[in-house]
Formats: sequence, C-alpha cells, structure tokens
Amino acid sequence: MKYREDRHGNKLSILGYGCMRFSSRGGKIDLEKTEQEIMTAFRAGVNYYDTAYIYPGSEAALGEILERNRIRDQVSIATKLPHYLIKNRDSMEKYFSEQLKRLRTDHIDYYLMHMLTDIKTWERLKALGILEWLKEKQASGAIRQIGFSYHGNSDMFMQLVDAYDWDFCQIQYNYLDENSQAGKKGLHYAASKGIPVVIMEPLRGGKLVNLLPPKAKRLLEAYPVKRSPAEWAFRWLWNQSEVTCVLSGMNDMDMVQENVRIASEAEPDSFTDSDHELIARVVTEINATTKVGCTGCRYCMPCPKGVDIPGSFAAYNRIDSDGKIEAFREYFMCTGLRKDSAAASNCVECGKCEQHCPQHIEIRKELKNVRKELEGPLYRIARSVIKLFKAY
Repeated sequence: MKYREDRHGNKLSILGYGCMRFSSRGGKIDLEKTEQEIMTAFRAGVNYYDTAYIYPGSEAALGEILERNRIRDQVSIATKLPHYLIKNRDSMEKYFSEQLKRLRTDHIDYYLMHMLTDIKTWERLKALGILEWLKEKQASGAIRQIGFSYHGNSDMFMQLVDAYDWDFCQIQYNYLDENSQAGKKGLHYAASKGIPVVIMEPLRGGKLVNLLPPKAKRLLEAYPVKRSPAEWAFRWLWNQSEVTCVLSGMNDMDMVQENVRIASEAEPDSFTDSDHELIARVVTEINATTKVGCTGCRYCMPCPKGVDIPGSFAAYNRIDSDGKIEAFREYFMCTGLRKDSAAASNCVECGKCEQHCPQHIEIRKELKNVRKELEGPLYRIARSVIKLFKAY
C-alpha cells in the first residue's frame, strides 16, 4: 500500500474505504460479509474509512466491526456533520454525540461538513456557532481534523477553501470530471493552500467501468499496456500528487483485492504522454455519446443569473448513461442544495454564454431541455424543503 501525508504529517493510504454502499442482504447490511471485506482491506494497509450520518446503518456497522476486531486506534474514521439538519448549537452536539455512540469511539479523526454547497450555507453555520463548537471539540480531542465535502463548480469551491482554515476537503473528481465539479482547477487550488484532497466518485458511479461506450472499451483493449477500465481510472488519479486519498465503495472481495493491488503499485507522475493521449481519446468517445457536447471549459461562466451551465449539462448527460435518478441526484446537488439556486430555470436567455462557447452549443435551447427533464415536481418540492431548512 502506498501512502501520502495529510496536513499534519499523518500517513493516509492512497486507497480509502468508502462506506456508503456496504454489502447487503435482504435490504440490510450484511455485517459478516462487510467485516471480511473491511478486514481484508485493513490487513492490506487501508487506514482511512469514510462514512456519514445519513448513510443507513453505515456508522453503526463500521463502529461494531472496528471494535470487535480491536483496530479502532489503528485506522482513521472520517464522518460528516449533517449541517442541513442543524437548527442550533444544541443540535450540533446531539448529532455528534449520536455519531460517537454509533461508531463506538470517543473521537473522530476527520470530520466533514457534509455537502457544503456555498458560502451562504457556511455563513449560516457560523451564525449558529459552528466555529466555537468546532474549536471546543478540537481542544478536547473529540475532533482531530476538520474539512468539508463538496459537489458544485470550481469557483464556489475555491471560495469555500478560502472561507476557513480547513485541514482537508473532499471532492468528486475523475478523468471525466476534470473540467467540471471542483475539477482540476479546484484540486490544484486546494493543494496550493496545503489542503489535502480526498476524492469521491473516482469511477463516476461505474460509468468509467461498466458503462463505457464500445469504442472507448476498444481503445483500452487495443492499447499496449493492459489494464482494466477501473485501473486506468484509479491510476489517472494517483498519477496526480495533489490527490491525497481516493475513496472506493468496495462491497466485493475481488474488488477489494484488485483495488489494493493497484494502490500498492501506483506512483505519481508515472503516466506517459501516450497514456494521457489514450485517456483523452476515451473522454472524446464518451462525450460523443452524450446529449450535449459540453467539455466543461467554463468559458460560458459566470452566468449573470447564477446558472451553473457546465454542471447542468454534466447532470443532463448522465440521463442516458446512468439513468434519470442519478442524473437528478447530481443536478440537485450542483444546483439545488444551496440558498441561491443555480438551476437552468434561472436562465433569462440573454445569450451572453453562447458568445463565448468554443463548442458553439445552443446553450439557451439546451438549458430548456435540462429544465424539462430535471426540474419536475420532485425538484421543486426538494428545493422548497431546502429553503425551509436554510430559513432557520
């Protein structure tokens, strides 16, 4: 297993265990199978385990497995404050105490603000006393390091990076999202500030493995260096020294063993020019099958009305490959989980964006399609709920 250091010199395995999708049976977590998979990863050197308050049964299962095998002090637990449920300082304490109980521990090594969406959300938390509360928890040792997880564009991500002296952060990043979400720009900005970056969605929810277009698969198969699609995706990430740890939601023993093998071999700056060219060609083939040929270059931004144009198109393009549910999930995280909406429906058709698009996309027309497909009744209801929570 390879390791990279966090901000305080602690060594983190470059492969982290994502605990959102543990093995299940009959609709419940299969604790016995999950334990075997976690312990296999642990014995191979994986020392970072990421969970969250809202992952059903995850914190409790992880806590039981770590305690039963007496390895709590040999690993780092990362979990997340559900700030969207927070109404006051007492509720911070309530949720945190419940998490400690679930995880059977007296401290959290890496504590994240879960899905921190924008500066206004952070300002709301500050008004509720989050800074003082975090300071007390760090002083007592109950929280060791503080970070945030993020879905959204690079501009807002960089504003959040500057909003607090974070110990680490977590972003969605993969070779298809190099120029969307926080993207390479955000990754490098955080690294320039000395902030370690943990990666989620390295395989884009399986799109970069099982859902690759046939032409993309053939490109990988014909390449002289033989690697699986998953291995190419992981190695692309670990090739970048700015990446500290990559999370994988492992729920199969073969997956654990394969990911561990890759993580024991991957080195930064090991990609050749030909390797980079291969991935670029794979991305081209993926984009050729999408609804909108947006490359995420962001020349169309900023939108005068706050529309996240690249984020909207990235989610819209997931409908065919990943299904409408996944497309909706990404769209809502990028546009709706914030006080000021970044939705396609904000568009007033001024046309400023189209003047700068190097792909000559009919952005106004395509945003109407995004709105039609992804801003139905469920989106509006969810937005209303978010507004209600953020009003407090």
